[in-house]
Amino acid sequence: MLTLLTTFDLQKDVISHISTKDDPARRIKAEVDARILNVEKDGGVLYSWKGSTGNTRIGKYDPSTKQNKLLYTFDKEVLVSSCSVNKEETLLAVSLSQDAKAEDRLQSVSKCKTLLIEICPQNNIKVLKAVDCRIRVQFLDPETEKKNVRESHLLLLAEDGYVEQFHIFLVKQEGYRVVIQNPERLVKDRVAEDFTWVQWDVEAQRLFYLTSREKSMLRCVQFYPDCNFETLFELPLELPASLFSSVRFTNLGYDHYNDEVWEDGGGKLLVFTSRTGNMCVCYSHPVQASGDFAYTVAFVHRGYSKTFSVSIQGDTPPRARDLLFLSLDYYIVVYLAGHFLHFINSRQQDLPCHSLFLSGGDARLGQLGPSSEVLTLPDATLLDVRSGTMCRVGISHSALLDLLCQSRLDAQRLACLHCMLVYMSPDPEVELKIIHWICENVMALENFDQIQEFILASLYRMVYQQSLSLDKVLPYSSVLERKDLPVCLKEIPGVKCSSELLCEPVFRGKPRHFKGYWEELRWNMEKMKYFEAVPNPRYRTSLIQADWSRLLAQMNSEEKKPANSFRHIEENTKKVLSMVDTWRLDKKVVPLFQEEDQQQRALIGLMVDKLREHLNRHLLSLGKKKIDTLVVNYVAKLLELVRNMLETVWLKYELGPHVLSFKQKGGRNEWAVFHVMSRILEATKGLCLPLPPGYHTLLSVLGVRCLPRHTFLQYVDHGLLQLTETFVSRLMTDLDNSDDNEKLKFSILKRLPESREQKLFQLWDHPISSACISRKYVQGLLAKHAKTKGSVFREREKSCFQPQFLPLIYLTKILSDMESQVLNPFEEQEHVDARFVEETALKQTLILLGLEDK
Repeated sequence: MLTLLTTFDLQKDVISHISTKDDPARRIKAEVDARILNVEKDGGVLYSWKGSTGNTRIGKYDPSTKQNKLLYTFDKEVLVSSCSVNKEETLLAVSLSQDAKAEDRLQSVSKCKTLLIEICPQNNIKVLKAVDCRIRVQFLDPETEKKNVRESHLLLLAEDGYVEQFHIFLVKQEGYRVVIQNPERLVKDRVAEDFTWVQWDVEAQRLFYLTSREKSMLRCVQFYPDCNFETLFELPLELPASLFSSVRFTNLGYDHYNDEVWEDGGGKLLVFTSRTGNMCVCYSHPVQASGDFAYTVAFVHRGYSKTFSVSIQGDTPPRARDLLFLSLDYYIVVYLAGHFLHFINSRQQDLPCHSLFLSGGDARLGQLGPSSEVLTLPDATLLDVRSGTMCRVGISHSALLDLLCQSRLDAQRLACLHCMLVYMSPDPEVELKIIHWICENVMALENFDQIQEFILASLYRMVYQQSLSLDKVLPYSSVLERKDLPVCLKEIPGVKCSSELLCEPVFRGKPRHFKGYWEELRWNMEKMKYFEAVPNPRYRTSLIQADWSRLLAQMNSEEKKPANSFRHIEENTKKVLSMVDTWRLDKKVVPLFQEEDQQQRALIGLMVDKLREHLNRHLLSLGKKKIDTLVVNYVAKLLELVRNMLETVWLKYELGPHVLSFKQKGGRNEWAVFHVMSRILEATKGLCLPLPPGYHTLLSVLGVRCLPRHTFLQYVDHGLLQLTETFVSRLMTDLDNSDDNEKLKFSILKRLPESREQKLFQLWDHPISSACISRKYVQGLLAKHAKTKGSVFREREKSCFQPQFLPLIYLTKILSDMESQVLNPFEEQEHVDARFVEETALKQTLILLGLEDK
């Protein structure tokens, strides 16, 4: 499920280089015992090895140039437990462990000696510490605009539970030699005391540490570009008793001589932060007697934690140290080799079904197994200290697609769908395969609608990145619309989950220092308090159903509609459609956005109105202008998303312009497209989402071609198909007047309101339509001129003696007389006059007498 991209291989990148430089090592490669010591902020890997003469050397591998550089050579073999080099590579800090069997001049009675070495060029050595506890060293690497830096700052972290910062000032001699100024008078500060666990964040230059006097307290020290520091954050934690059997160092390199021994017992704890203001504290629990394995993820930015307890099968219980935590920004990955792989959604934790849990054979992490000693590094990177490899971790598209297609668990399928659509960057190939999967599984799944999930998750990914505050107010899953959620979406088989509120963290320091990440974290926590206090902060698409029903009733009413009530809705629609029409005009496959669909236009405008109102209520700080832009973008991308789905479906089934013809019956491909389009209609209707204008016309055309006539009419009666003006107009003109087609046309006309029926009679060349036009013409003319009865009677007396069909002559004469006196109610229709009425009446009479065919 996870992919490992190797970014560093000790054997290929370092040992092969050493072998070519050191002749004896080349002949006996087994003697090259290179070990990774630390990884600096620039990605440089520090390592040590024993040279051909038996002395220890320290080098650095630069990933950008793929070059190795020798930093320092000791005169004898030493045990390097910690190492760091400053940004300018002029100073090297080394912590040495004492080997009881070794006898050299560096050895002392202390168990650990910390050295500060000038390496530009190799020169003086200063002993910083000589103590009986482990020491870790780490140079600060602040972001600075200064080109010539004349100072370095070094952290010393002692197993005795304290952290010191040394300020080292440098001078240049003889134009190239960089030496320490006043090496005997180095200034130092005490940064932290009494910690039991410490973690270095090399990217953000932060130090997290844990104290456990009366209660476990997580603190964070922020180092600034001027290398001043300040404790900005404190969080009380309810940690398991005896979580650590000894002091733990995290992200501070690896001590090959001590770490494996010291860390064999106890648990694991890591802190993950992201630039979006998220903070997750992950820790394991002692293995329970029942065999259950528990771990907790505290979502500090959300204000609560979740503890998961997994039932472990097997005779040998796993060790807590074997648990691996990893941050993939949107997910916290928890991995226990040979047992499970858990992707925990760090942004949407409402339901377990939006996280992915795998066990058994599916729970694999590349080639890493139970025997690997793996460290978690920043930027989703893992370091296997035993094999000497560094890998960047990613999620496999192909594995997710396979699981989506093969899994029989709806919760897994839902999690896979969200992972591909929300977490991963937009990939047209992946989106294409998901749509193909939807086509092959077009009916709604038992516990969720995959089309609704595709639409909402895709829209969420497109829009929330524009403003992180939208994270809590935009819909991202259709299952939240359901009143009764299935149990399978609320629980993970074999996994127990419990939630607890976190103690409120304390932000210390000066307000002006809360910038960047800390500002985002505080904002997230404040918004969470607000969202928990107000009802329904997340927009639910179904909430506009009542407004849409009222608006639809007004539109279908024969009464005159007030123009003002629809004006602002139409303005919203124009904004949306103006954006849609500018996208991919040259690649349109499906004929959408080419007609006036009044119902869909009204729904588009209504959705803009309601979504804008919701965001203005909860996120007014964004500003009305930005909110208006976000809302219009959201609805425009919804329409574009539906069009992209249709284009993919049409290309998949190789449909062309011929599908728009009424004269041919639809084949298998047309039926498949009709089925998919019907499901899209059902899915969007369930969420009260608009469709692109022209969608209903296209669906009705396919319905006529694919369905039996009586079934088609049933679809119309149940509201599944709509008789749009464009559809009915084309049907009347394109289909001939055969008996079956005539029945269909009459059936459709019966289902239309009278106002639309009269317009369609003008398009249909049929005696019945001519009769209806004439009848309406006469009715309108007579109704408007009832006051002209006197002149009508006089004309009647003159026409009674004509040797023709008297009733018809009488009516024709009346109409002709009125036409010369009044405004013709059908003046916009050519060829409708008294003569037209006379010809229609005669033709109808001959048809009724059987003297002429229709």
